[in-house]
Amino acid sequence: MRAPRSDLEPTVVVIDDDPDIREALEGLMRSVGLHVELFASPQEFLDRAPRISVGCFVFDVRLPGRSGLEFHDDLVKAHVQRPVVFISGHADVQMSVRAMKAGAVEFLTKPIRPQDLLDAIQLAIGRDRADRDAEARIAEIRARFDSLTPREREVMILVAAGRANKQVAREIGVSLATVKLHRGQIMRKTRARSLADLVRMADKLDLCLPEMQD
Repeated sequence: MRAPRSDLEPTVVVIDDDPDIREALEGLMRSVGLHVELFASPQEFLDRAPRISVGCFVFDVRLPGRSGLEFHDDLVKAHVQRPVVFISGHADVQMSVRAMKAGAVEFLTKPIRPQDLLDAIQLAIGRDRADRDAEARIAEIRARFDSLTPREREVMILVAAGRANKQVAREIGVSLATVKLHRGQIMRKTRARSLADLVRMADKLDLCLPEMQD
């Protein structure tokens, strides 16, 4: 269930054990051009998961075996971060609160207004697209950081932590001219246009920066 290429059409994955509900949801989503895949249980979905480009999930709360909420917990633990819309035949406040705390986009009670469901799905797909874009940007920054030599990475971390060139030279035991050369290479390889850019990159990569010195 790795993130697919951005040019693939996102799929709305519906898991509901009621065939009539599945049929109704399929007709609704296809009527507005959404690509949908239907499953009667979480296991049925897992059997086909690697072949599906998931854009968002629509889970019935009450399912045979593991509930929709429990299956969502399983996905979160497996680091499958895809937006979820829950549907339920019962207005259960505790379930609703639990679902929203777990990151659900919406919790809708049957009978569901079609537009409410479509709005929730579009919100979920939009959130998924934004998450994928952010993941792609971080992956690109990571690739640029990985292109640095070990010494250049060391210099970048110190510079991003606020060290001046002279301080960097003193801490790693090289000349000032060498530090300036490394900084030039770092800026070129990371495509950073300024020190602020470099600091933002370090922050996005969650690099462990040393404390500022007096």
